[in-house]
Amino acid sequence: MKRTVITIAIAAAILTAGAAFAQESPWMVRARAVHIDPADRSSPIGGVTEPDLITVSKKTIPEVDISYFFTPNWAAELVLTYPQKHTVKVDGTSIGSFKHLPPTLTLQYHFLPDATFSPYLGAGINYTRISGVRLDNDINLEKNSWGLALQAGFDVKLNRNWSINVDVKKVQIRSDVSMAGEQISRVKLDPVLFGVGVGYRF
Repeated sequence: MKRTVITIAIAAAILTAGAAFAQESPWMVRARAVHIDPADRSSPIGGVTEPDLITVSKKTIPEVDISYFFTPNWAAELVLTYPQKHTVKVDGTSIGSFKHLPPTLTLQYHFLPDATFSPYLGAGINYTRISGVRLDNDINLEKNSWGLALQAGFDVKLNRNWSINVDVKKVQIRSDVSMAGEQISRVKLDPVLFGVGVGYRF
């Protein structure tokens, strides 16, 4: 009898631990549709062209992010996508295009992690790799950009695993513009990223 009680107690403990782990898994994956809205700030080109007339096209892209929860409130989020192509215009006239890949890592604080409506704030760092530059007159862009990222959003839980997510980020992306090896301007893309998607907590 005593052995049976001990066996039942051990089995119950294992089942309880397994259930707790399933409920408190630290991993979450989200898939979002994200609209990129660049700030389009620039310095004068060669002291002739007025500032802020270099514009980069807006676009909507797919995005996947992976979050790891260190505690119920604190999480790290890594945002991933593939290189995105943008058209560049000066005074409304297209001068070519470039691609950029902007992985972003943020540290988030989730205010109400157990609630159906769970808002959060985040801050972190963005690294952007610029490639595929095809601009008129041999104009080139600086290939690497490091900047800050700020974030706000919320999750609405549908059940234990699935949720709806709304997310907004402001990201620093900046690049020197050069021609014939000399800097002629500096663009500040600094986009706002509006995202809507779904999340799955393992």
